[in-house]
Amino acid sequence: MKIGYVFPGQGTQTVGMGKDIYEKYEEARKVYKTIDKELGENIEELTCDRDQEELNQTKNTQIAIYAMSMAILEILKKEGIHPEVAAGLSLGEYSALTCSGAISLEEGAKIVRIRGKLMQELVPEGEWSMAAIIGLEDNKVEEVCSKVNNGFVRAVNYNCPGQVVVSGEKEAVTEAMEIAKELGAKKAIELKTSGPFHTEKLKEASNELRKELEKVTFRKGNIPVIKNLDGTPYSENDDMVDILANHVINPVKFRNSIETMLEMGIDTFVEIGPGRTLSGFVKKVCKEKATEANVLNIENLESLENVLNVLK
Repeated sequence: MKIGYVFPGQGTQTVGMGKDIYEKYEEARKVYKTIDKELGENIEELTCDRDQEELNQTKNTQIAIYAMSMAILEILKKEGIHPEVAAGLSLGEYSALTCSGAISLEEGAKIVRIRGKLMQELVPEGEWSMAAIIGLEDNKVEEVCSKVNNGFVRAVNYNCPGQVVVSGEKEAVTEAMEIAKELGAKKAIELKTSGPFHTEKLKEASNELRKELEKVTFRKGNIPVIKNLDGTPYSENDDMVDILANHVINPVKFRNSIETMLEMGIDTFVEIGPGRTLSGFVKKVCKEKATEANVLNIENLESLENVLNVLK
């Protein structure tokens, strides 16, 4: 069995996520306490005791998901379960880098908190939106974006066969959804996000994030991590600061990341964090490649104990 971990990004958050794991496992509580000490705030309270609207703010969403993923990861470590490779979607790449040991938990939490604030506060004025286009090939979604007349929109998340997310001005995204349906899309679904993420509109946030990334101590990881930028593993010669700064203004190639993991021989995928979104993406990539893989997810106590029973 060759295990690969995948870590989710924004859009999967719910109030109370991870609470049952936090209450049962001391390892989880230690992770939250470490993050709280580093940031000077209570992330478990932010996750469980605030309303959904507050949790959905990018500055809060990213650190809440990161903390939950790292708490689950610590339990898996204690149980002797380790991956061969890790990847994540957008924010999830920081979780994957922490998993590999390339970034410490403390520095990971600090940079994720800063990243979330920058991505929220340095968004240009205007109404912004994102939408998932279901049932069109990648090039068709790019064609959709080129046909939009009312404002700025780009294809930004290449998630899996038949699903690409577009991002941009709200009116332009709405028009893109309509054009996509006219071209044969099965669905076009607006997402719970609040900015033109992974487009050039976040250039100011990217520049400020670069300054903060220069303060981070990056190490050689214990396992390969797959980059969102191109779906290939980080190499020793990669400029981590440059890659992660550019990460927020470039499309996420998650589909390519899963294809790379399959090529590396991964036959068991474990999604670590809220929701099952990435598990669905993995299954669709496997189906297209006519490849079988065991796809598991950990989002609560029941699913955690199920995975422990399968993998131990």
